[in-house]
Amino acid sequence: MDVGSANLLPAKLMRPYKIPESVLVVIHTPALDVLLIKRADADEFWQSVTGSKNLVDEPLRLTAAREVAEETGILCGEGSALSARLVDWRLQNIYEIYPRWRARYAPGVTRNTEHLFGLCVLERIEPVLNPHEHTAWQWLPYRQAADACFSPSNAEAILLLPQFAP
Repeated sequence: MDVGSANLLPAKLMRPYKIPESVLVVIHTPALDVLLIKRADADEFWQSVTGSKNLVDEPLRLTAAREVAEETGILCGEGSALSARLVDWRLQNIYEIYPRWRARYAPGVTRNTEHLFGLCVLERIEPVLNPHEHTAWQWLPYRQAADACFSPSNAEAILLLPQFAP
C-alpha cells in the first residue's frame, strides 16, 4: 500500500476521538415518569439519553436535541413542537470516564463534563430506538428510574426532577 492510499481507509476506521463534553437528557412526563433506555454495548445498563458534542463549539442545546432524536426518535430541536419543553437545567457533572469506554477519547482524557437537560412530554410515548445504541426502553416513576440507572450521576439527575419539572 502506498502512502496516498492510507487516506482511502473507511471512515469507520478513522473515527475521531469523542469530545469529553456531553449532555444527559432526562425525558419525563408531568407525572414524573421517566424514560430509560438500555445500552446495546452493556447488558443491563439502563440510562437516560446521553451523548457527546460532535464539534467543540456545538451549542449544548443542539447536542441535547440531536441526541434525543438519534436515540429515541423524539424531535425536540428548534422549530419542533417540543422545542420549548427541552430545558437546560444549568447543572453539570464532572466524572471519571469508565475505563471500558476511555479508548473512545484522546489519550490521557479520563474525565467528562456532562450538562443536564430535561424534556417533558405530555404522556408516555413509545420511542424509536437506534438498535446500534439501545435495545430496550421502559417508563418508570422517577424514584424507580433512579434506582434502575447504572450511572450514579444519571440517578442523581433523575432524583432532581421534582425541582425542575414544569
